[in-house]
Amino acid sequence: MKKLLLSVIASIMIAHTAGLSAQNSVAGSDGQSPSRYEQAIRMGREMATRLISQTGAPGLSVAVAVDGSLVWSEGFGFADMENRVPVRAHTRFRVGSLSKLLTAATAARLYEQGLLDLDAPVQRYVPAFPKKEYEITIRQLAGHLGGIRHYKQGEYINHRRFDSVVESLKIFQADELVHQPGAKYLYSTYGYTLISAVIEGAAKQDFLTCVQQQALRPINMKGTIADDNIKIIEHRVRFYSRSPDGQLSNEVYTDNSERWAAGGFLSTAEDLAMFGSAHLKDGFLKPETRSLIFTSQRTADGKETSVGIGWRIGRDSQGRRIYHHGGDSIGGRAFLIAYPDSRIVVALLANLTRARFAEQEATKFAELFMN
Repeated sequence: MKKLLLSVIASIMIAHTAGLSAQNSVAGSDGQSPSRYEQAIRMGREMATRLISQTGAPGLSVAVAVDGSLVWSEGFGFADMENRVPVRAHTRFRVGSLSKLLTAATAARLYEQGLLDLDAPVQRYVPAFPKKEYEITIRQLAGHLGGIRHYKQGEYINHRRFDSVVESLKIFQADELVHQPGAKYLYSTYGYTLISAVIEGAAKQDFLTCVQQQALRPINMKGTIADDNIKIIEHRVRFYSRSPDGQLSNEVYTDNSERWAAGGFLSTAEDLAMFGSAHLKDGFLKPETRSLIFTSQRTADGKETSVGIGWRIGRDSQGRRIYHHGGDSIGGRAFLIAYPDSRIVVALLANLTRARFAEQEATKFAELFMN
């Protein structure tokens, strides 16, 4: 099996080398060659090659934006192993919980427009959601303080198609709260499913349309779309997993229609880099809204959670401020990191379940472009 793993990795490396010129190193938005970043890009390619080898991912996509301009985007390895389709800039990966950031951005835009009160009880926008012992606010849900449970055993892989957000609520709406809202932090995918119902009630339109109008279109995120198994979606990767002995296989079938808001989107590294950049400057959101998003919420006893509205807030190993989030899904791994002081954003995407990269790896890419 070790020989098999080495063989697969070797084939990925060959594909990258052979297709490098076609797989896109892009210039910034001004169309000029990013000569000042040539060395950073060269070193970034070496890092990406090592990362794809270390993780065993069939495909990897990297994008870096600096001060609102895309300065590097490149694909490595395969989007489809069987048909030898290489990863390119427009390749769409499952982004898992980065979908929560799209939902948070949509909610923030509705908040700015006076359509959504973050401190209102959820029943104001979703009257059919059963009242609990304690009131739950949208702000609490967005910061994982709402007391809504996460997945139960057997729920992460879903074979059923859900035709509406309201139908998805039925998975958990009858369950008791795990804790009193605000009492403690508990990461919850279903909390974001409830936010999607709130968004529908506030905007008076279906969730996916609202995300398109409020979050995707203003940033020109043409590569970002719901991962609908029924639709033919161009440039969607194939999804893979590895056995404990390293053997690569097609990942099991799952339907993400019950978790659009929390883990159901496809995107490109380029789209995500520009999405992160839009949160670091005026235009997409007002300064006071950005401050709201990137201020840590607190539990009832005053402890900071290091999560604002969707985004995680912290500092890297060198003490630099960062906003970030990761995403795991069946057949996918994603990570997005933004440095507000240097205005550098890095997006990493792979088409392998449990591909191991996160803040440390994303930071190394960002550091190449800091000088």
